[in-house]
Amino acid sequence: MKVGDKLPEVKFQTRVRDEAVGGPNPYRWEQLTTSDYFKGKRVVLFSLPGAFTPTCSTYQLPGFEKSAAEMADLGVDDIYCLSVNDSFVMNQWAKSQQLENVKVIPDGSGAFTDAVGMMVRKDNLGFGPRSWRYAAIIDDGVVEAVFEEPGRCDDHPEDPYGESSPENVLSYLRDSAKAA
Repeated sequence: MKVGDKLPEVKFQTRVRDEAVGGPNPYRWEQLTTSDYFKGKRVVLFSLPGAFTPTCSTYQLPGFEKSAAEMADLGVDDIYCLSVNDSFVMNQWAKSQQLENVKVIPDGSGAFTDAVGMMVRKDNLGFGPRSWRYAAIIDDGVVEAVFEEPGRCDDHPEDPYGESSPENVLSYLRDSAKAA
């Protein structure tokens, strides 16, 4: 993933609450595409190794949630958190984090992550294939800026975090607003 790249068109299998389904689990499958999420909008996308993992749950996701109002003031239409986890996991993680602003994207098969070149193996942690940690600003499906953690490789012995932080993304957005 680099500045100027158009995002690949992939399909995401999502679960959407639908009271018409009834019962104790009123959700239905809905297939969404890259265009459904990114077309005609300026968004912040951040991706991480896994839902419910420590850095993701303690710092990165809550930080973006808290930064949502300022990001909106700086021209961001949506904030998306993507992970190589299925929709069931992503929905439960969003619920446990009490998200109101950040929307989750389940990349359960890793199709998007692989297509943008961010798939890494994390077998050393028992995770298998996962996303490398990054954030990006996407304008109408085109990469405007990328904030990738250093050292992307399979079985990285650490979980670097800093470059893809909401603070760095906010700094870029503030600078862009001043330059405009």
